[in-house]
Amino acid sequence: MATTLPPPSKRVRREEIERTQTQQDVAPLLARDRGSFKAHFVDSDGNEMAGVVDINFADATEKNVSALLNQMLGRDREDFTPYRFRIHIPGKDVIVDQYPSDLLELLQKHGVTNPSETTITFSAEPQAVFKVHAVTRLAHRIPGHGQPILACQFSPVSSSRLATGSGDNTARIWDTDSGTPKHTLKGHTGWVLGVNWSPDGKYLATCSMDKTVRIWDPETGKQFGQDFKGHAKWVLAVAWEPYHLWRDGTARLASASKDGTCRIWIVNSGRTEHVLSGHKGSVSCVRWGGTGMIYTGSHDKSIRVWDAVKGTLMHSFTAHGHWINHIALSSDHALRTAYFDQVSDVPDTEEGKRAKAKERFEKAARIQGKVAERLVSASKLPCHVSVTS
Repeated sequence: MATTLPPPSKRVRREEIERTQTQQDVAPLLARDRGSFKAHFVDSDGNEMAGVVDINFADATEKNVSALLNQMLGRDREDFTPYRFRIHIPGKDVIVDQYPSDLLELLQKHGVTNPSETTITFSAEPQAVFKVHAVTRLAHRIPGHGQPILACQFSPVSSSRLATGSGDNTARIWDTDSGTPKHTLKGHTGWVLGVNWSPDGKYLATCSMDKTVRIWDPETGKQFGQDFKGHAKWVLAVAWEPYHLWRDGTARLASASKDGTCRIWIVNSGRTEHVLSGHKGSVSCVRWGGTGMIYTGSHDKSIRVWDAVKGTLMHSFTAHGHWINHIALSSDHALRTAYFDQVSDVPDTEEGKRAKAKERFEKAARIQGKVAERLVSASKLPCHVSVTS
């Protein structure tokens, strides 16, 4: 017959619990015994934001450092702004863009011999605060097109207006408040592959498999001027010149085509100003930057940067191993919405509008005190990011 052991006494159980708690507490204490460093905070232009403060290496996560900076700036917790930090390695001409999981290890890796006696400069970049609400219902389901919808874009003036392009050879303008169609834009004889509002919201450009670009008045639904003809194959994308670059109120438009070229058009006359040729495959996407450069992505696996005034090639990026599907600029939103910021009133004069559009662009494109634009390109192979200035 098996012998049943008696249960441990209260004293034994208490000692076991104390021993377990002691073991659990040792690791955090050892982790925290890593020393500290002095942190100096500056903004993206290098201006000081707060005084120097001591931080324990064990507590120096990006979230904790962001909370500390908010406290030093006197903000209440509910008003905290999340920050992203770029780390200046002391004594080195090195800036680390990605915040590390272990700051002490990063410093030692870059040869900082006495991290605990070091002042580290953090460039703080405020991040947008998004409050996500659960989607409880569909606002509108708006039928109308007879074939698949291939492109869509909201007006820069208001989200009450939406443009769509379809395989039924038409584009449509919708009232999203009421969920009803406002205008049907008829004229193309092929699929409408792209729609793009002008930055002042007064025009809508469409491009099609019929090799043409058309300009429309979104208020009346009527075509403005004649078809823009010149491409030998489908027109895949269009991009407006940024508003602050318009000369004498005259807008220009860039169009990318399957024929391997990008054309710059004078909108008022429909005349071709430049033909940007050099790609060896379809030009699948185009962006017009705020510094006067046009960016094109192609099925020849390259991205090209052009001078929009001279129509000449400036740079060529060839890092991708497959064709380019899409490109975007860090300043896209500011360029697309020009002088509309949904906060202040629209300026009364053209000069005021251009000045505000330029101010909004420069604010969106400023990197380390300089106006530059980040370009991101998407391919079948991994996403590749390039910075241009």
